[in-house]
Amino acid sequence: MLRHVLLTASRSERAERLVSSSPLTRGVVSRYVADDVGAVVHDLSDQGLLVTVDHLGEDVTDRTQAEHEVRAYLTLLERLPVGADVSVKLTALGLRLSEQLALDNAASVCEAAAAKGLTVTLDAEEHDTIEAQHSIHSTLRKEHPDVGVVVQSYLRDAQERCARVDSARVRLCKGAYVAPEALAFTSPRDIDRSYVRCLRTLMAGTGYPMVATHDPRLIEIAAALAILHERDTTGFEYQMLYGVRPAEQLRLAGIGSQVRVYVPYGDDWYAYLMRRLAERPANLAFFARSLLSKA
Repeated sequence: MLRHVLLTASRSERAERLVSSSPLTRGVVSRYVADDVGAVVHDLSDQGLLVTVDHLGEDVTDRTQAEHEVRAYLTLLERLPVGADVSVKLTALGLRLSEQLALDNAASVCEAAAAKGLTVTLDAEEHDTIEAQHSIHSTLRKEHPDVGVVVQSYLRDAQERCARVDSARVRLCKGAYVAPEALAFTSPRDIDRSYVRCLRTLMAGTGYPMVATHDPRLIEIAAALAILHERDTTGFEYQMLYGVRPAEQLRLAGIGSQVRVYVPYGDDWYAYLMRRLAERPANLAFFARSLLSKA
């Protein structure tokens, strides 16, 4: 119930105004959203961590906004080290306006990234964008075979999608959106079981699994499946969010695993923050305690 309330709030303009206008909020947001993305990326790289960077923003409503997002990513690419990745939401590139527009804009970002030795991953979004996301991913891979895509295990067809793209770079996450029950699992146990089924498919495939979770049990299962399928530490990676379980990120990197940190930045942070709070009650408790301590 709490998760549903928070995800609903993530789409509420009234709730956004209330949270965003609070002078106490920004200090809490900085735990999860980079103020200075260049400095954060440099610090993480110095600690032996990889990065994927997301310029926050989605569901743009006109072509001018989409062009602005493309320019933001092209500028970002100039600041990232070789081996970094950028996470791109197709609705930020105009998907709600036109699938062709989003494809063209994503291709521009992919071309610029390839020239810099960087990769691009098409990020998770609402359930009604998934078909277009995978269609665009398939088209982009013809020219940019290393472009990645996200599969969300809360959706009932997740394992089938993993099977379709098991030769690609695939970020597997649980998902932080709401979908009709006919399309999505609602029980945490069912979502976890779906995640494990997807892991098995990806680890047995020929692609590059990107295991996006903070769940200790799923991390252990991923490591066991990697061994079972004879994948060494270069054959997959763990991905975790900036500001969430940083000690675990360093622990995994310290034992030789590849760990990539998802670093969001930008002013359009509200929806992202609400989804992070919905994912883990501990995040909500931290947020509340931080506001009370500042009050």
